Amino acid sequence: MSEHAQSFMAYLIGLKDSDRGALAHLKRSLGFEPGAYPRAYPYIERFVGADKHADDPLRRAMYLAAGLFALHPLHHEGVSFASAFGRIGRARDSASVEQRFIALLGADPESLSTLLRQSVSLLAADGQSCDYVGLLEDLTLCLNPFKPEARDQLRQRWARDFYRAYDPHAASTDDADTPLPEAESTI
Repeated sequence: MSEHAQSFMAYLIGLKDSDRGALAHLKRSLGFEPGAYPRAYPYIERFVGADKHADDPLRRAMYLAAGLFALHPLHHEGVSFASAFGRIGRARDSASVEQRFIALLGADPESLSTLLRQSVSLLAADGQSCDYVGLLEDLTLCLNPFKPEARDQLRQRWARDFYRAYDPHAASTDDADTPLPEAESTI
């Protein structure tokens, strides 16, 4: 994982502990296109870089990841978003979670933020957490219109992670029934 993504996440974790107003602005930004809510600029733009244009995939991913973190500020290093979502599906024993995940895999970049917001709300409702550094890097790939092969590989990796956690027969015996700890990770 990139040092830049880790330092950005460390900054967001620090905001969680010191500036709840900042998290409120970041959460509110989820109602807008990533990078289009001015009140979120002070928290994100310092990490974007002068060479990035308004529609740069990294910039948009940073805004989206920051908003999702503000929605559910519980970071768990090493647990992919798809794995955490698969655990919810298994715990709830609900086909609707699988259907939501399939919709997420097939989402175009324009509808991705809405579906991710709903998905992270499910994570929060079930007390699950994920690795937001990994999610930021995944979103950067997903929002890049010039790398469709990378987006397809990401979808395949997410599908593998989801189904390994969702299907108890596919999960490894060492972690299939082990609940995720609720303790958050610092970077």
